[in-house]
Amino acid sequence: MSKNIFITGTGTDIGKTFVTGLIVKKLHECGHSAAYYKAAMSGNKRREDGSLIPGDALYVKTVSGIEQPLEEMCPYIYENAFSPHLASRLEGNPVQMQVVKEGFEAVGRKYEYVTMEGSGGILCPLCYDEAKIQLEDVIRELGLACLIVADAGLGTINDVVLTAGYMRARNIPVKGIIFNHFHPGDVMEEDNRNMCESLTGLTVLACVKDGDTELAMEAEALASFYEPGEEVSI
Repeated sequence: MSKNIFITGTGTDIGKTFVTGLIVKKLHECGHSAAYYKAAMSGNKRREDGSLIPGDALYVKTVSGIEQPLEEMCPYIYENAFSPHLASRLEGNPVQMQVVKEGFEAVGRKYEYVTMEGSGGILCPLCYDEAKIQLEDVIRELGLACLIVADAGLGTINDVVLTAGYMRARNIPVKGIIFNHFHPGDVMEEDNRNMCESLTGLTVLACVKDGDTELAMEAEALASFYEPGEEVSI
């Protein structure tokens, strides 16, 4: 079985997919067998034949250079740019935990390191009508530890502390924080990094700038945060 990590964010559009692409790229370029997985993707465009393109998966695949087929990367793809629970309410095909688990385990049997990305923030509901499935339910079912991606700018202290506090209260292991949209030397952003570390007890593992093509972190240090998953009954 693979070693795994879950990437969550402090909210929507803070750059989880951008950072995840750099993470997978780092592992891949250092010779690790790396793969990507996401339970549900919203806001996707259609091909000429009408099928939906898993945009986040395509981005990570392109940036990282991995050869993993897109078809392995995400079982639920929606057109509307809404939370998956609402997108599926409008489009059909609601998220089922067993399907997510089966897809994840199939990827884990083929690759050494699996990076799973969440949808939105940690409280994002994947399904709400047919079943109540939150991101934290998936994390718990798959036995995953997490990294938190946060915007480096104004408001991040509140967002990071609330996210980390909620996850700890729910017994979700958090390995550290990665800042995105970071500007070295910016007084506020440097202070944000220090305050987030002080108030959460977590380490800011890397600071990613807009346009970065590499994650400023040693590959083996990154790999050390991945943990073996438990075998899931299918």
